[in-house]
Amino acid sequence: MPWTAAYIQAKGDPLADPYEDIAAEEKARATYQWLIDMTDDVDLQDSLKFLREREIVHALRFKESVQIIIDEREQKRVF
Repeated sequence: MPWTAAYIQAKGDPLADPYEDIAAEEKARATYQWLIDMTDDVDLQDSLKFLREREIVHALRFKESVQIIIDEREQKRVF
């Protein structure tokens, strides 16, 4: 299957893009969890758990970036 621009979900919005990333990380985490639950192979489960944890950390970092953007916008507001 050839690559197309449809693979990119970036909107150019500093808040919308990280939210898209968070959703992607959460979907990947759920997929890894589903795979973990589907196998009895301990070695495979360990590998999948490692990958699942990375998705969790990535989602947390994106959530932190959203909060930083929100905080920066609040500081720049003129009242």
